[in-house]
Parts: sequence; C-alpha cells; structure tokens
Amino acid sequence: MIKAKNIHKFYGDLEVLKGVDLSIKKGEIVAIVGPSGAGKTTLLQILGTLDSPSKGKDSKLSISNKNILELKDNELSKFRNHHIGFIFQFHQLLPEFTALENVCIPAYIGNTSKKDAENKAKELLDFLGLSSRTHHKPNELSGGEQQRVAVARALINNPDVIFADEPSGNLDTASAKNLHELFFTLRDKFNQTFVIVTHNQELAEMADRKLEMTDGRISNKPL
Repeated sequence: MIKAKNIHKFYGDLEVLKGVDLSIKKGEIVAIVGPSGAGKTTLLQILGTLDSPSKGKDSKLSISNKNILELKDNELSKFRNHHIGFIFQFHQLLPEFTALENVCIPAYIGNTSKKDAENKAKELLDFLGLSSRTHHKPNELSGGEQQRVAVARALINNPDVIFADEPSGNLDTASAKNLHELFFTLRDKFNQTFVIVTHNQELAEMADRKLEMTDGRISNKPL
C-alpha cells in the first residue's frame, strides 16, 4: 500500500532523514514514535506528499502502486486530493465556515458537486456523532468535536490512507481516548489505513505496529 525506500531529507547541511525504509499494508494503523527532532513529522510530510525527499538515485516512494516521485506538481496535487487525508494536532478548520462547509472543502476541490459533497459530509458527521453540530462554526464546538470534524474532512474523498500528526496532542484525556477509539472503528468498518505520528504512548501501544525513530532513522526493525 505504501512503500518507501532510502528516503533522505537535507535542510542545507543538516540531514534530517538518513535513509528510511518502510512498508505499510492496507488497513494497518501504524504509529511513528520517537523524541523531538528524530524526523517523525518530516517523514510524515514526505509520505503524505506535502514535502519531497532530497534526491537520491535509490530513493523510492509509492502509494497505492503510484510512483509518487515521478508525478508532476499538478498530478501530485490531484493524487493528494483523491487518495490522501490529513489530520493535524490543531484541527486547521476554517473559522468562518460551518462544520459542514469545512468537511466539504476537499470534495469541492476534487470537483464533486455541492449536493453530493454535502450529502457525503452529512453522512460522515452523523457517523461521527455530530449531526446536531452541522451548522456550527469551529468556535462553537468543543476541542473533541473540532477534531472529529477534521476527521470527517479527511475522510470525505474516501482516501487510501490518512496521515495524522499528533492528532490528540491538543485534547483532554477523555477526548483523546474517544479519538483513538474512533481510528480503530474506522479501520474495522472501512479498512481505513492510518499512519500516525504521536507522543501518546497509549495510542502507540494500541496501533498494529509501532515504528520508533531515532536520529533520522527507524531504529526498530519494521515488519
């Protein structure tokens, strides 16, 4: 589903990723853990096509059998919209829009009709227990509700994989627990794949696999 080989990333003379190899299967929940500065978020951004690895003749990255490193910018943007979802620590909802409107945005970008986008968004918000909050703006929602809206937004285009960067890092304990359980519900119901950078040890231990990063490398042997 995701295959990465010999992924390097330099910022000037600083080598942040030092030849990362990994493979992730469809329907897996994989947690990436490690100390600050280990390269976790940089790796997640490259896997999620938000950043590019430094060029190397042996570097490879494929998602759903698509060679990501060969795509042009417009092709990459289209691929990202249709195949990848994102959840961030700070939900990144647009404050002037309602929950429904925020969820619909990726669908609109993908040229889905307004009617179809809104119907799918309402289904997702209902599934996530937010049917009564559809027309509320982010400042009218709790932190847990805002993050569930972000989950619905990530799901709207039926992505192959969702990348999450510290998704529960800004939530209280109860909301974080609910969010973690939601990820596994989505995996069990929709065979959804998740790659999650987290400092939350409870979530990391729940995951199907835990990849530990140290100094720009995966320090435990991936299965």
